Amino acid sequence: MYILIFDSANFNPENFLIFLLHFILPFLRHNAIFVIHHLKTSIMLRKIGFFAIVISAVMLVSCGNEEEKEVKATQEATKINEGKMVEKIADATTWDPSWKTANTVIYHILGEPNDMHPTNGLSAMRQEITLYTQVYLMNTDLPNLNLMPQLAASMPEISANELEYTYTLNDYMKWDDGSLITPEDVVFTYKVNKCPLVNNPHAKPYLEMIKEVVVIAPNKIKMVMAQKYIQNASISTDYVILQRSFWDPANVLAKYSFQQFNDPKFVADKNEDLKKWSADFNSNDNGHKIDRLAGAGPYYIEKWDVGQSITLAKKKNHWSEGRTGLYEMANPEKIIFKVNQDANSIKNDFLNQVFDVTGSVDIGVLLDLQKDSLFNKNYNARFMNTYNFTYVGMNMKPDGVKHKKIFDDVKVRKAMAMLIPYDNINKIANKGVYERIVGPVSPMKPEYNKDLKLIEMDVEAASKLLAEAGWKDSDGDQVLDKLIDGKKTDFKFRFNYMATSPAWETSAKLIAENMQKAKIVVELEKLQLNVFIEHVHSHDFDMMIMPLSGTSVPEDFKQVWHTESWLNNGSNYFGFGNAKSDALIEKIRITLDEAEHTRLVKELQQIIYDEQPCVFMYAQKRRIVVHKRFGNQEFYFDKPGVLLNRLKLIPAKQ
Repeated sequence: MYILIFDSANFNPENFLIFLLHFILPFLRHNAIFVIHHLKTSIMLRKIGFFAIVISAVMLVSCGNEEEKEVKATQEATKINEGKMVEKIADATTWDPSWKTANTVIYHILGEPNDMHPTNGLSAMRQEITLYTQVYLMNTDLPNLNLMPQLAASMPEISANELEYTYTLNDYMKWDDGSLITPEDVVFTYKVNKCPLVNNPHAKPYLEMIKEVVVIAPNKIKMVMAQKYIQNASISTDYVILQRSFWDPANVLAKYSFQQFNDPKFVADKNEDLKKWSADFNSNDNGHKIDRLAGAGPYYIEKWDVGQSITLAKKKNHWSEGRTGLYEMANPEKIIFKVNQDANSIKNDFLNQVFDVTGSVDIGVLLDLQKDSLFNKNYNARFMNTYNFTYVGMNMKPDGVKHKKIFDDVKVRKAMAMLIPYDNINKIANKGVYERIVGPVSPMKPEYNKDLKLIEMDVEAASKLLAEAGWKDSDGDQVLDKLIDGKKTDFKFRFNYMATSPAWETSAKLIAENMQKAKIVVELEKLQLNVFIEHVHSHDFDMMIMPLSGTSVPEDFKQVWHTESWLNNGSNYFGFGNAKSDALIEKIRITLDEAEHTRLVKELQQIIYDEQPCVFMYAQKRRIVVHKRFGNQEFYFDKPGVLLNRLKLIPAKQ
C-alpha cells in the first residue's frame, strides 16, 4: 500500500498527473490508466487539503476494461514498425554471464515441413530452410523489397521485346563435389519443374510463360518467354537450382524439349524412360532421407528428428567462406529448427533462454514476455508488418457424400461472413494487433481494393440470407435444415484448424460459438500441420481457417484463384472460379501497364468479394524475437522476417 499526501496550498493537478506518469505508473502496470481516470475526476471536482491514494483499491477495476486497455496499448506498441521495410538492431555492448557461448542458433518453429523435396514440397517452412541449403538463380533483396542476383552474377539483360532474359552465372558457386554450377544445371532445373510427370502442381502455373531455357555460352543461359508476364523476372526466385549429374545421372531429360513439355498434346507417361525417371524423382525418399536432401547452399541438413527438430550444419571448405552476400554469409556453425506448439512451454523456454530466435510465437505469449524484465534483458522483440493474411475458407465444390452441399450456395457463404465475430477474435485471439482486410491482396500494395466494405457481424442479416437459401428449422430442434437431393440435411459441418497455435483454436471456437446463434452446428477438428495441409490440398474439408503467405513481388493469382488450380490439386482449395474470372486472371498476368494492372486486380478482388469463397479476416504481423547474444540483427517485412545465416555471435569477452 502506497499513500501520497499533498498540501492543498501547493497542489497542482497537472503536476500531479506528471508525477503519476513518471514515478507511479511503473508500479501500477496494468491498472495505471484507470487510476489516472479516477484521480483526474476527483482532482477536477474538488481540491482537498490532502489526497490519499490506496493502490490496493485499484484491483476493483473490471476485467473487461482491463482487456480494452491492453488491446489499445498493444495496438499502439505494434505501430512502431509501420512504414519500415527493414529494422536494423544495434549489437549488444555487454555480455551477460547467463548467455550461452555456443555458436548455434536454436530457432523456434510451430511445425516441421511436410517434406524437403526440391520441387514437390508444399510448406512455407520448407521454403525457409532452402534459403540456407539451396541456391536460386535470383533471390529477394529483403532490405529493399526488390530482386537481387544470387547464382546470377548480375541482373538479367532484357531484350527490347521484353521476352528474352539473359543471365550470366557467377564463377565461384560450386556443388559439394567441387564442380561449378553450370548453365546446364539451370536448364535442367526448369525442365524438371516443367515436366508434366513431376508432382509439383502448385508451381506449374508460374512456369507456363517459359517457352524455353537454353545455354548460349559457357557461363550464360537465355530464358525465352512466350509473352510478357508480370513475373518474368521474379520467376527466377522461386526454383532451387538442381545438380543435373545428381538428379539425372543418365541424362534422361536431355532427350526431351521444352516444346514437348509445353505441348498439351504431349503424352508424357507413354515414354517409359521419362515415366521411370519421374517416379524415382517424385519418390518420398527425396523429401526425407538426409543423403538425398542435397543443395549448393552454405548449410546442409545434418539431422532430422521427425516431429522434433531439423539441424543444419555449416559446410566446411565451402565456396561461401568469407563471403558477405545476403544469402552467402554463414555465421552460425549450426541452425536448429526446433518444434514447439505449446504456448506455456514456449514462454518458459524463452524465459530460460532455450530458444534464440522465432518468427511465429503466439501474440499473447510475446506480449506476456515483453512485460518480463529478464526477457527484455536477453532478447530483442518486434511486431513487423507482413504480406500475409488470415482467412476462413469454404468448400464450394463438395462431393455431396463425405462433404455435404452446403457452401456451394453464394448466399450461404455470404451468411458465413456475417456470422464471424471479427472484433472478438481480434481482441481475444490476436490481442488487437491485426487489422481487418477485404480481399486477397495486402493493404501494403497499391492494388488493394479500398472501395470494398469490410463485412461486419450481423446475425439477423445472416439468418435472413440463410432462409432465402432454403435453410429453416423445420422440426424445431434448434438446428437449421434443408432438403438436399431429396434428403433432409442438418446444417452441420466440420471446421478444420491447425494445432500450431492457441490463436487458431481460440478463433475457431469463437466462430463455432457464434454460429450457434444462427442455429448452425460446427464440429471442430484440430489437426497437426502436415495433416491439415494434406486435407486442404485434397479438398477434404468443409470449412477451415489458415494463413496465406504473400510476398512483395507482383501477384500471379493463377495458383490460388484459377479453376485449373482446383482441378490439379493446386492452391485453389475452395473451388472458386469460372470462365470470366479465369480470363481476368490470365489478363492480369500479362498486363504490365501499372494503372491498368491495378484496375484489373481490383476488379478481380470485387469478383472474389461477391462470390465469397472465403472470408478474409486480418492482415498479419510477424512476431520476431532474437537473442541479444547475436549481433548483426535485421528484421524484414518480407518472409522469413530474419535471415538466420547472418546472425553473428558476439564475443563473450565483450
